[in-house]
Amino acid sequence: MASGSDRNPIIIGGLPSQVPDFDPEETAEWLDSLDAAIDERGRERARYLMLRLIERARERRVAVPEMRSTDYVNTIATKDEPFFPGNEEIERRILNATRWNAAVMVSRAQRPGIGVGGHIATFASSASLYDVGFNHFFRGKDDGKGGDQIFFQGHASPGVYARAFLLDRLSGTQLDAFRQEKSKAPYGLSSYPHPRLMPDFWEFPTVSMGLGPLGAIYQARMNRYMQARGIADTEQSHVWAFLGDGEMDEPESLGQLSLAAREGLDNLTFVVNCNLQRLDGPVRGNGKIIQELESQFRGAGWNVIKLIWDRTWDPLLAQDRDGVLVNKLNTTPDGQFQTYATETGAYIREHFFGEDQRLRAMVEGLTDDQVLHLGRGGHDHRKIYAAYKAAREHKGQPTVILAQTVKGWTLGPNFEGRNATHQMKKLTVDDLKRFRDRLHLPISDKELESGAPPYYHPGRNSEEIQYMHDRRKGLGGYVPTRVVRAKPLALPDDKAYAATRKGSGQQTIATTMAFVRLLKDLMRDKEIGKRFVPIAPDEYRTFGMDSLFPSAKIYNPLGQTYESVDRELLLAYKESPTGQMLHDGISEAGCTASLIAAGSAYATHGEPLIPVYVFYSMFGFQRTGDQFWQMADQLARGFVLGATAGRTTLTGEGLQHADGHSHLLASTNPAVVAYDPAYGFEIAHIVRDGLRRMYGGTPEANEDVFYYLTVYNEPIVQPAEPANVDVDGIVKGLYKYRAGEAGVVPAQILASGVAVPWALEAQRILAEEWNVRADVWSATSWNELRRDAVAAEEHNLLHPEEEQRVPYVTRKLSGSEGPFVAVSDWMRAVPDQIARWVPGAWQSLGADGFGFADTRGAARRFFHIDAESVVLGVLTELAKAGKIDRSVLKQAIDRYQLLDVAAADPGAAGGDA
Repeated sequence: MASGSDRNPIIIGGLPSQVPDFDPEETAEWLDSLDAAIDERGRERARYLMLRLIERARERRVAVPEMRSTDYVNTIATKDEPFFPGNEEIERRILNATRWNAAVMVSRAQRPGIGVGGHIATFASSASLYDVGFNHFFRGKDDGKGGDQIFFQGHASPGVYARAFLLDRLSGTQLDAFRQEKSKAPYGLSSYPHPRLMPDFWEFPTVSMGLGPLGAIYQARMNRYMQARGIADTEQSHVWAFLGDGEMDEPESLGQLSLAAREGLDNLTFVVNCNLQRLDGPVRGNGKIIQELESQFRGAGWNVIKLIWDRTWDPLLAQDRDGVLVNKLNTTPDGQFQTYATETGAYIREHFFGEDQRLRAMVEGLTDDQVLHLGRGGHDHRKIYAAYKAAREHKGQPTVILAQTVKGWTLGPNFEGRNATHQMKKLTVDDLKRFRDRLHLPISDKELESGAPPYYHPGRNSEEIQYMHDRRKGLGGYVPTRVVRAKPLALPDDKAYAATRKGSGQQTIATTMAFVRLLKDLMRDKEIGKRFVPIAPDEYRTFGMDSLFPSAKIYNPLGQTYESVDRELLLAYKESPTGQMLHDGISEAGCTASLIAAGSAYATHGEPLIPVYVFYSMFGFQRTGDQFWQMADQLARGFVLGATAGRTTLTGEGLQHADGHSHLLASTNPAVVAYDPAYGFEIAHIVRDGLRRMYGGTPEANEDVFYYLTVYNEPIVQPAEPANVDVDGIVKGLYKYRAGEAGVVPAQILASGVAVPWALEAQRILAEEWNVRADVWSATSWNELRRDAVAAEEHNLLHPEEEQRVPYVTRKLSGSEGPFVAVSDWMRAVPDQIARWVPGAWQSLGADGFGFADTRGAARRFFHIDAESVVLGVLTELAKAGKIDRSVLKQAIDRYQLLDVAAADPGAAGGDA
């Protein structure tokens, strides 16, 4: 890890506009020298001298203004390239075999009767970039540590499979099962990097573009966090993210560059494959994406290495004494370079070199074929090696390598550089023959003409395969490989949960604070306390979590170099290099990336972490739902807390803060175990069960799920856990909290979260004023009740000869006389998930529609979910069943003024946790 002195200062550069000149005579001499250089040698020579001076100033750590963009040439000069330690001829043969198998695999997957497709062109452009990494840089896990973390570009997955085939990690049968995960099980290969689908192979899901770069930044940071806190030795782990230049348009791709630079993450390298094309067209046809990205990364504080031209350009650039070639490279737009990739050498000679006699002279000694093969740097092993080595050795900054390639490289004229190449999935016989000849492979015409093209393997004992095995052995094992070495954790006993289960006495606290108190107790546990990773987006105080500041502290690799403004307070803001809390600023995307990196540490580094991500409820699944799918795919575990939940609890904030639908969004994710608890004791049992399922037991029993709890900011007296409470019901999603004790006509009220107190008030009113005896049930998880019921139905559908399963909710409510009325602070669709399995008449009340700013009471009256509205709902269902007279409904509406929002009791004000 770089020391503080190696990191960038807060101010990187700047003009000395306010600094007095203490030696005007010396200044004049320097300016006169510049004028002389311009007058005698020209502007280009003067420019060169100035750039060399800036370069030397940086070497001597003199703060000078950053250049946001440099010439359109390689950053690493030819003279500075290191010795290439590999056997380039063998590596070329290996790469040719890999290229062939990747393309053939996709082509075979497109055969008649299958037609599942795939992508050929992305890997074709980036093949050399990966090959150099595999042969010389990517560290494996054989030493028992985490090795390197590699975020492979999703559309390049065929190339990774093809290489694994050569190494006998995958068979031809498996390659033929590409994108046929179920029909060819157990041999099926996933379309893209999917750890959930291939848990022993892939580590990081990346094909939802933009999430790879974001995840890589926070993985590199998590490595540093774990090292700083003494949890895992990650000193040698390097994070590589392979990205596309079109992918950099995604906001997530560039959104957290400053964090990587601010924390000096020199354990991180981005490799941007700049083939100048998106999926169906140019990235910057009229501009230059490499120059644009260089400016953005430099401005964010990254080390930038441009890898644009291969070695064939070196002699031409060496001749360019007056800068005419560099100027031409600087001013030619990307769209034109893409065209050059599809044209002839004669065309390039005429249109690129032909307009200036000095340019024409440079290529007079070259044939048209040689002009045609003036190549891109991302296809040159020596240039790539130099860039990777420089990135790996750079200190104090993350590095981005901007490597220019040609999309569809080597696939032939029908593919290379074509706008449609991303969608082209099958090679014709003629394409295959040209491709074979380009790669110099010993495959006959007959083999290509007689059916599906064959895979190529040079033989297990061949020089190429032995070279590959030797290189991986020297680098610590095969990649990608996902290994789970973590042991089950020793979980806390009952004492850790005792305080929460006792309730809050006479004090009113919200369920958010009840959870925080429980978390604080769990973090004191000597076995697992240090493994908790609290995460919040700039809202720790809002959630009442500032009580953790003095003990846990906030992680900052630089510590706290200033005096905190609240340093005199007991709960002062405190940063530390070994801090436990991650304070990720106003960035839910960044927090979720931290959550994923921490939640998968049990596999990445063999050390379980227990992330606890607390956020404003509305800004969770709605804002970062794609990342929660990424978390599920990465098999990450942990706790997600949607605080300030519900559509009516966050008074005054209004529509964009009023969450009434996140449980529906969560229900779409099979890895999410979602709960809407009403009281602290319920939270205690849910958290305990979550720790057991995710972190306890045997390694085989540990489940790849994560828990989502919605908690509220409405203070109430937290009741003590009832005697003989139905713990199994709390965990499964439904239990009877309080039976009706007065009244004659039976009814059932099901409520969740903050609505349970309304249901209890409705129970009292129904008994005292309407002679109705209503039982109140706490539905801790509508989602889990539905999931159980769906599973039961699926089993019954496929096993009609076996005893038919009955859903838990049906069994639980069996014998309870309806009607059944559900109420929550969510839209009706949330409780309606279980309607079909409830054994009786069903009615739900919910906060459907947009939220708004008002008092809690007014909002609940507006949505007709307050206690009096629950009373009306129960009476309405009883009237439908003929158990009471319908005239009482109008009486109830008038008595409680249910049509007048302003008549409602405003309820408790404020938004404290």
